[in-house]
Amino acid sequence: MRGIKLLALAVFSAAFLSFTPENKKLIIIDAGHGGNDMGANRNGIYEKDVVLSIGKEIQKFNNIQDRYEVILTRDSDTFNSLDSRTSMINRLNPEMVISLHMNSSPRDESERSGQEIYIQNTDTSKELAEKISRKFNPSLIAGEKNLHILRESKAPAVLVELGFMNSKKDREYLTSKKGQQEIAQKFTEVFREY
Repeated sequence: MRGIKLLALAVFSAAFLSFTPENKKLIIIDAGHGGNDMGANRNGIYEKDVVLSIGKEIQKFNNIQDRYEVILTRDSDTFNSLDSRTSMINRLNPEMVISLHMNSSPRDESERSGQEIYIQNTDTSKELAEKISRKFNPSLIAGEKNLHILRESKAPAVLVELGFMNSKKDREYLTSKKGQQEIAQKFTEVFREY
C-alpha cells in the first residue's frame, strides 16, 4: 500500500513539475559565433565562449518565472550558420531576439568600453533597445545596422555588444561569474518589463 502511494505521489509530482503554461512566450538569446568562429579574442579569451556563458546565465535566471521561456540558438560550442539561426527564430516566432556579442577595436587596449546596441528599422526594436540601455546605465544605441540577424529576423531583434574584448575593465567584468550574473539579472528585468 505504501509503495502505491509513493508511486502515485511520484507520478503526480512529475506531471505537476512538467506543466508549462500554454501562454508562455518565447525569447531567443543568440550567443554569437561558436565552433570554429571564435569572434573577438584576447589573451586566450574568446567572444564565442563569453557570450555563450552569459546566454546560459540569462536562461538560468529566467527559469524562476513562468511568463517567458528563454531559448538559446546554441547551447554548446557549435557553429550554426546565420541562415539556420534566423530560420529557427522565424519558425519559433518569439516575442524578442537578443543577439549577444563583444566588441573589439584595432588597438591593443581600447580606450572605449561599455555596451553598444544595434537595432532593426522598427519601433519595437528601438523600444527594446531603449529598455536594455536603461538597465545598463545607459548603453549607446548605435542605431540600425545591416546585420543578418537583424535584417532577417521577423521578430523584434537587437544585437548587443556587451563590452570591448580589448578593454581590460570590460573583459574582466564579462568573464567574471559576478559580472555574468549581473548581466543576466538585468536582461531578466528587461523581460519582466517588456
